[in-house]
Amino acid sequence: MNDGIEKRRHRRVEADLRLVVSTLFKQNNVKIQNVDSPIRVINISKSGIGFESQSVFPIGFYFNAALRLGDEDSVLYCVVKIIRCQQLEDSDYYSYGCEFVGMSSILDYIFEEYEDEIDAKTK
Repeated sequence: MNDGIEKRRHRRVEADLRLVVSTLFKQNNVKIQNVDSPIRVINISKSGIGFESQSVFPIGFYFNAALRLGDEDSVLYCVVKIIRCQQLEDSDYYSYGCEFVGMSSILDYIFEEYEDEIDAKTK
């Protein structure tokens, strides 16, 4: 039961970022290349992203991402692991949950600045 309380480690904030996933990979050198599938990032936190896509991506695979949060200097280059997939009701889109892999806490300031920017826009 969802009682409206956020149970995640880090606060999620809305995002509207467009990315293209070109290659998926696993740690054992399994690669899926030439995917070239657009995704729409809908939320982000210090620990991961949520996105939607018409493509079906396998759980447990990784991809490289460059997320621009705010100004041009706030680009976050990261590895993302797909951990959840669910087809959206009455839609040909899928909702995904992903976690950042190997993210250093020294980069937390990027998320904090982005959260502050979003908070300022909603006040």
